Amino acid sequence: MYAGHALIRPGETTAYLSYLMAEPKRHVSGLEFLSDDEARALGSTVARLSRALVAVVAAEHVYTFVLGDQVVPRCPGAPREYRGGRVDEWPEAPRACPAEIEALSARLRMWLASDGALQPAAR
Repeated sequence: MYAGHALIRPGETTAYLSYLMAEPKRHVSGLEFLSDDEARALGSTVARLSRALVAVVAAEHVYTFVLGDQVVPRCPGAPREYRGGRVDEWPEAPRACPAEIEALSARLRMWLASDGALQPAAR
């Protein structure tokens, strides 16, 4: 299973800070083509990433989209019109440059390696 930060879009210099994706190492054209073991691993990975986002960035809610199997947290204070698929369009959403994204990725990796033993971020 691969998990990582979604890439910065062409022409942009920042990205939504906590926009993660999870995908199987083997390419399939849809979830129905995953083996049972791959499907379990994907589900487990998405659940662990979601817990990490709640703990590390104090996500208020974590959205999962099957479009690219993305894991996206909702930040505290996000207005209703910027929830769900529009969470990264909120003008006040945390955005970050590649160095800041790498720093968050390191924090998430540390949390995941601790099996959740690290203290959650304050809300």
